[in-house]
Amino acid sequence: MWWFVNLAIFHLLGFLLLVPTLPIQAMTHHHNFVVADTPYSRLCSNKSILTVNGQFPGPTIYVTEGDTIVIDVINRARENITIHWHGVNQPRYPWSDGPEYITQCPIQPGSMFNQRIVLSVEVGTLWWHAHSDWSRATVHGALIVYPRKKNDYPFPIPHAEIPIILGEWWKSDIQAVLNEFLQNGGDPNNSDAFLINGQPGDLYPCSRQGLISPLHFFDEI
Repeated sequence: MWWFVNLAIFHLLGFLLLVPTLPIQAMTHHHNFVVADTPYSRLCSNKSILTVNGQFPGPTIYVTEGDTIVIDVINRARENITIHWHGVNQPRYPWSDGPEYITQCPIQPGSMFNQRIVLSVEVGTLWWHAHSDWSRATVHGALIVYPRKKNDYPFPIPHAEIPIILGEWWKSDIQAVLNEFLQNGGDPNNSDAFLINGQPGDLYPCSRQGLISPLHFFDEI
């Protein structure tokens, strides 16, 4: 009788091995990116900067490995714009990759472009940014791609997750900074401040005191 039991177990194991593993259902995330000039104040002065949805830095996108992102990029600014998804392979949608006049034509003022970002093997913290001249100085944000398997990190599970975006701020209009160094053939003027998540540090004038010290983020962990 034992051979019958062993045979039954063998058939059961064979059946389990032949049943394909059900794939994890990928999701499609829909977003609107409205690009427009927005008044912002930093370092005790005001100027208009290019933003996405009025945010600086722009919105953080949270997805899972293998997902698809569909974004309607609506250009309400006075200049051309494209959005590049830095670190994403884009194997089937190269025309949504973002480099202006290389993989796609720019999105002209008053127009809209439906951008499709197909994630494949990407996992981790990436970023998206404008890819027209220096508009990326203010048009950028984080892209967080979680692994398919929950908590499947290639390192111990962190105690907290805090995206940190580093940037620079010029008191002058960013287009004026670009035009100046293109005309003289030199380097751009040094920025007036370094930024962490869109804010200057505590030692800069008119900063939000006690909020954006470089070490403040790690105090929260």
